[in-house]
This record gives sequence, C-alpha cells and structure tokens, in this order.
Amino acid sequence: FFFFARLHAPSQNTDPVRHSALRNTMVPAPPFLEAPFWGFMGAAFALVFSNMGAAYGTGKSGIGISTLGVAEPDKIMKSIVPVVMAGVLGIYGLIIAVIIANSIEPIHNGTPTYDFFAAFAHFGGGMACGLSGLAAGLAIGIIGETLTKASVKEPKLFVGMVLILIFAEALGLYGLIVGLILSSKVG
Repeated sequence: FFFFARLHAPSQNTDPVRHSALRNTMVPAPPFLEAPFWGFMGAAFALVFSNMGAAYGTGKSGIGISTLGVAEPDKIMKSIVPVVMAGVLGIYGLIIAVIIANSIEPIHNGTPTYDFFAAFAHFGGGMACGLSGLAAGLAIGIIGETLTKASVKEPKLFVGMVLILIFAEALGLYGLIVGLILSSKVG
C-alpha cells in the first residue's frame, strides 16, 4: 500500500498554481444525488444477488433432476421441489428491490427529501436480502443435486431432502425479513 501511495503521490517539484487549478476543475456531485445512488445500489444488489442464488440453485438442482430422470423418469416431478424453492429466492430480491426503488424520491418541491440515513438503510437491507438469497441458493443447489441423485437408490431420502431444503430456504427468508425491517426504518 505504501509503495502504491508513493508512486501516485505528487512530487516535490509540482507547480502549486497548476496543481490548485486542477483541483478546482473537479466538481463533486451534489449530496442529493449521492444518497439515491446508495439506495438504488441496495435495490440492485438485492435483486442481482438473490437472482444469482436462484440461478445457481436451479442449475445445480437441474443437474440432479436430469440424472434422476435418466434412471427413473417417473420421479422427475416429485424432485422438482429444489427448483421451485430456488426460484422463490429471486422473488425475495424482487420484493425488496421494488420496495426500495419506490421509496426513493430525491427532490420534492425543489428540496432533497432522500437523506443518507434512508440511503444506507436501503443499501443495508438490499445487501442483507441479496447475500442471504445467494447463500440460500448455494445451499439449495448443492442439496438439490446431491439428494435428488441419492433418492434414486433410496426413496426414503426425499423427506430428509425437503426438510433440509426448508432450512436452506429459511436463510433467504431471514434476509428478506431484515431487508423489510431496514426499509421500514426510513419512513
């Protein structure tokens, strides 16, 4: 870090007039535009990470279902449970993203109304929901693939698979609940 800082630090021979002129040409964004950025990033992260978890869970479970379908095609519909549970994770992210996006109003009657408290509450809620959805999707995908393949040899594993999937889905639900609580702190 110090080596990098020394490379980019201004040298002792810089012209102070030129250096201050460069500094004065950079215009920072107005604060009423910075706060909505964080709110919209929370909405985006909620949707993107939840959908990444849903996609991974669906894809990995689909591998197990296709393997199961080759051996015993009559059990395919019974083993679709992990795919449905993974798809619900994307809905969690969509719910939070819509709630956050609808509550962002940067300017009302010429004055900024969306402050940094609201922005960071929305950002935190979006991250909680999105990352919880991603973690739940990873768990659902691994469980779905492994236990649908295993249920070909031992059909009694289906009940255990559903129970494990419920607990994995609960991780995404926890993120949704925290996202809703943080979003409601704003109003």
